[in-house]
Amino acid sequence: MIRVLGVCVLASLMVACASKPSFNEQRDSAPKNPRDVSAVKDAVPAPVRRTIAGNKSPYTVLGKTYTLLPESRGYKEQGLASWYGQKFHGRNTSNGEVYDMYAMTAAHKTLPIPSYVKVTNLDNGRSIVVRVNDRGPFHADRIIDLSYAGAVKLDFLNRGTARVEVEDVTPSVVTNLSYLRASPLPELNNPKAAADATDQTSAYLQLGAFSSRSGANYLSDQLAGVVDLPIIIVSTNGLYRVMAGPLNTQTIEANTQRVLVDSGFDAGYVVNLSAEQLSQ
Repeated sequence: MIRVLGVCVLASLMVACASKPSFNEQRDSAPKNPRDVSAVKDAVPAPVRRTIAGNKSPYTVLGKTYTLLPESRGYKEQGLASWYGQKFHGRNTSNGEVYDMYAMTAAHKTLPIPSYVKVTNLDNGRSIVVRVNDRGPFHADRIIDLSYAGAVKLDFLNRGTARVEVEDVTPSVVTNLSYLRASPLPELNNPKAAADATDQTSAYLQLGAFSSRSGANYLSDQLAGVVDLPIIIVSTNGLYRVMAGPLNTQTIEANTQRVLVDSGFDAGYVVNLSAEQLSQ
């Protein structure tokens, strides 16, 4: 979701624009009949798999180009926070999720998606933890855009902005987004090695990649019993990859991905593992 302001530039559209503003011209607002968000809990940091969706880098908005941070670890910054609400409620975020203004989420210009951050209002000391799943705010003086619920929790809804400190609290995850492309594992990128392994590989669904064994173990435990396939952890190039398989048929692949999505997990993508990789 890219939140920018638009104008009607053609004379023939002036009347239409005056009678019915375009989406970009509509003003954002709080809900007319807001829910009580006092019981809404903070986002709970958990190991994540960062996909291509929402992580295009570089990208350009309003003539300015932004480059994503290679990882969220160690990120800490102070600046202004703003919030967004009713106008975007129910619309897709940058990674394809549906924006819920009552959830503890946020938009950030350069943090990888998803990331978890602790946001502290420097004027009143209140803190929340939110999950970054969107891009923005595209204002030079603002560093994060919180959901409506987040703004209420930090008590700056009516002011519109607040001085905050944003600090990453994301558990260990894969640090290089390029690893998450739907392609064979690095050892098979060599054309000769790939050719030699053609008849000795098995298809698996990759469901996560982590820089720590603990992160992989956590996801593996969460997946236990969800699908009727073995869950394994393969260590390659300093990464711990969580796999489900082998996928002996396309039907097994499709059914497994459907079950994963229905259970709230990412569908993953297919990679080919050699016998050598499976033994690691």
